[in-house]
Amino acid sequence: MSSVSEGRFRSSAVPSITPGPLRTTLRTDDGVRIEALYEPCTAGAGAAAGASFDGTAIVLAHGFTGSADRPAVRRAAGVFAGRAAVVTLSFRGHGGSGGRSTVGDREVLDLAAAVAWARALGHRRVVSVGFSMGGSVVLRHGALYAARPTDDAEAGGVAEREGRTGARTEAHSNAVVAVSAPARWYYRGTAPMRRLHWVVTRPVGRMVGRYGLHTRIDRNAWDPVPLSPVEAAGLIAPAPLLIVHGDRDPYFPLDHPRSLADAAGDGAELWLERGMGHAENAADETLLTRIADWATAP
Repeated sequence: MSSVSEGRFRSSAVPSITPGPLRTTLRTDDGVRIEALYEPCTAGAGAAAGASFDGTAIVLAHGFTGSADRPAVRRAAGVFAGRAAVVTLSFRGHGGSGGRSTVGDREVLDLAAAVAWARALGHRRVVSVGFSMGGSVVLRHGALYAARPTDDAEAGGVAEREGRTGARTEAHSNAVVAVSAPARWYYRGTAPMRRLHWVVTRPVGRMVGRYGLHTRIDRNAWDPVPLSPVEAAGLIAPAPLLIVHGDRDPYFPLDHPRSLADAAGDGAELWLERGMGHAENAADETLLTRIADWATAP
């Protein structure tokens, strides 16, 4: 799954004075059309809610086979909207978006377009929250896009490793939350992950993905292999990083979040949630509210 140049954000024009929900189509830097939905913060009922685009926006990045309109994503967005404005998107190959899923590689361009859209609407602070595959995407996005790179040589090295150049600072996140994210690629240590690899790598599996899971999957192998989530975690600071993982996750055991936290060092906070399964489907309202509180804390 070839990586491509990350460059200038393009989207449809949206009037920045409109306070209500907005649905639009964004165009990524490699030309893929991505559906996205903006919802204003609902805190303070009535006309005051969503009266401004100022303040924090949370960009919600779903897991593999999800979309902006899936019930679990809508539920998470509704909880987050009690604390901040929310942008949800459907990654390429999912929902009403174009293209094909690259299972976490080019999806970083989709997230960059959504973050840049939130900033174009006037939000000064944007927090990316990703679940499962979306968690790996927000980690890599946090490493590739920075508000003020402190080490040009290091930033250039990351871009060269990714096969990309020109990551724009207007698409950066001020903080990153990775929920149920893998630490490393090609993990096959659990039965659900072995099934996922069959879906992604086999022609019959991709047909099941398209017609059974409503997800269109790119048949090409990654070239080059993207920066791994655990490598990316160590490059996100000084932006704050929150890692959330359930102790009953059937996809990724606890060595994954612990590896991510160890790589990030003092720049990360780790929440290991008792009884939680995997990703947005397993995140209850209490946990989602805690994540939103962390994302909007001064």
